[in-house]
Amino acid sequence: MGDIAAMIALDALVTGYGKHPGKTGRLSGVFHSGTMTAVIGANGAGKSTLLKTLAGLLPPLSGQIVFDAGGRMNPGYLPQISEFDRHFPLCAEDLVLMGFMRSCGMLREISRQQRYQAQAIMESVGMLPFRRTVIGALSGGQLQRLLFARLLLEQSSVVLLDEPFTGVDAPTVSVLLNIMTELQRNGVTLICVLHDLACVQSRFSDVLWLREGGFLWGKAESVLSCLQMEGVRGGSVQ
Repeated sequence: MGDIAAMIALDALVTGYGKHPGKTGRLSGVFHSGTMTAVIGANGAGKSTLLKTLAGLLPPLSGQIVFDAGGRMNPGYLPQISEFDRHFPLCAEDLVLMGFMRSCGMLREISRQQRYQAQAIMESVGMLPFRRTVIGALSGGQLQRLLFARLLLEQSSVVLLDEPFTGVDAPTVSVLLNIMTELQRNGVTLICVLHDLACVQSRFSDVLWLREGGFLWGKAESVLSCLQMEGVRGGSVQ
């Protein structure tokens, strides 16, 4: 891994809400460019808090996050689907077009070329027939496909995904995993909170295991072997 440029380095990072630190202590390590890292651990271990801190939604309580090239990155972030307001009166295509807001701003008019691009991405995730459907009428799997399509339009070099497969049907999981793998091949760094260890083992190169009082971070095979030695076999980490 010595010839891979560091994308995000954590230096004694402590995360949490308010003044209350999480249970894992100080996190130090590197998310390398073009890797897929699964963040695993029991409920309450601080997985979502870590992603929100990386996304800039929460400040570090101490320590620091060092980004490649020294600047502050603007990662693509997909929160848990339960945090998404599905009552907002928005159609599927307009939700996807919001992926251009980062490059175009809030007030700039969407061009015809951008609309064609959004429709092509919707077609790639099987959602073009629903382009005029209000998002509140969509299933969880359909909504998640749209949110992935929006992420693709953002063209971020770092993508943060918080439990993207929860409540999503198996065909959609397959589609989304293939999208993630293609992003990785194109050099995108993906950090994903997951519970399904079979999925982690088959698709992810690296694992960050958060546990009370510490963490384990490394290649998936090594970390999952340690997990099995502690009595967790298959299934999910809860």
